[in-house]
Amino acid sequence: MKYTSKAAAAFVLVAAMAATVTTGATVVRAQPGPALRVCADPNYMPYSNRAGEGFENKVAQELGRTLHRPVSYTWASMRGPGGFDQFLHDTLNANRCDVVIDVPYASTNVLASRPYYVSSYVFVFQKKRNYDITSMDSPALKSLKIGFESETPAEMGLKVRALVLHAVPFDIGDTPGESPETMLDAVTSGKVAVAVTWEPSVGYYLRSRSDLHVVAVPNSRTMGSPEQYAFPMAMAARTGDNRTRAQLDSAIGKDQAGFTRILQQYGVQLYQPTDVGFAR
Repeated sequence: MKYTSKAAAAFVLVAAMAATVTTGATVVRAQPGPALRVCADPNYMPYSNRAGEGFENKVAQELGRTLHRPVSYTWASMRGPGGFDQFLHDTLNANRCDVVIDVPYASTNVLASRPYYVSSYVFVFQKKRNYDITSMDSPALKSLKIGFESETPAEMGLKVRALVLHAVPFDIGDTPGESPETMLDAVTSGKVAVAVTWEPSVGYYLRSRSDLHVVAVPNSRTMGSPEQYAFPMAMAARTGDNRTRAQLDSAIGKDQAGFTRILQQYGVQLYQPTDVGFAR
């Protein structure tokens, strides 16, 4: 998920991240205590960049303030071969950093903190079209060209309904330099009638797209087992680093409002489990 998000077959979101790591720590702000080392992408808005403009950058700074520690970065591309698991193996779990700011709560190869937000995949289409789309089972989808991010829950949902045959894949999570806004451009230009994507990856750009309508994809299915499109997201410490995870949990408990404020400033839509029929 990240992010234009990647997902495992069990519907656990993972971001498409590369294994290439550039070392070096750029200190963001001097504070008491040892540096909190954060791994982040140097060029993947709206998540992060070297200029500190992404929401992960801002969350990291807020985290550092709450823990009274300076923040330093180890930069690694979040896109390319290897995927998120390889990224974690070569950065966080290789002790090149202490924290990854945005991971699925269900991740098993890290020590995930308590969740600090829940967001969802969404349908995006032009308001003037007024499509009656409320779920993956909406009949309107059978006659529309659908854009989706490859290897995500969206693709899986389209496949089980045989909707992928008239859909258009996007590989933003695998393509360095590609912006998630590309999917919104495709909707505006008519390349696709509706896009299905991870809302945190496009919310930043939707703020200036008043012509587009957004509908959360609910965790529901007319027939068969339930599907999951909304996910709790957490921070992550290295496997075995219980001390750092405890600090992350404490910081989230103390400053949930601060993290929420940052996410909202970046257009990240926050959902309650009941808003999206969260699987129980």
